[in-house]
Amino acid sequence: MVWLSIGLGLIMLVAANAHLLYVAVFSQPDCVAHLQHGEGNGTNSFSAATSSCSSKPTTTAKAR
Repeated sequence: MVWLSIGLGLIMLVAANAHLLYVAVFSQPDCVAHLQHGEGNGTNSFSAATSSCSSKPTTTAKAR
C-alpha cells in the first residue's frame, strides 16, 4: 500500500509539472488594459515597460 501511494504521488507530480510546462509554452495571455508609457499623473500609476499588445511601434532612445 505504501509503494502504491508513493507511485501515485510521483505520477501526480510528473503530470502536474507536465501541465505547467505545456501551459507555459503554448498559452498566449490576452492583452490587459494598462497605462501606456508617459500616461498618468506620476503618482501611484505604473505602466508596462514594453507592451507586446500596443499597435504603435515603440522607439528606444540610443545611449550616448
